[in-house]
Amino acid sequence: MAENRKKRGRPAVEIDKKTFQQLCHINCTLEEISGVLGCSEDTIERWCKREFKMNFADSYRVYSSNGRASIRRMQFEHMKKSPAMAIFLGKVLLGQRENADPEANGDVTINIVTDD
Repeated sequence: MAENRKKRGRPAVEIDKKTFQQLCHINCTLEEISGVLGCSEDTIERWCKREFKMNFADSYRVYSSNGRASIRRMQFEHMKKSPAMAIFLGKVLLGQRENADPEANGDVTINIVTDD
């Protein structure tokens, strides 16, 4: 008797694991991933739990790390040709900063001269 029952609800959405991983790799957001895959964000959350045994955030962390490493590698290559990139990476990664006048305290005095 149970065999005669029809399934109810929406048909299951097939999510391609490789496509999901590639979208994470290029640092797409959950909203962008759901748009590309043609399903809801909740569907992706449930799929991650079934497929990877972890939630989307943890799955994303795993598969997006290679993308960040690729960006960093390209930045370092670009740094060899661009002093501006070297300065930017020094500030961001090494906490370096430009020092203006170390004696300056931020106070500014303005004298106004009139022709009276």
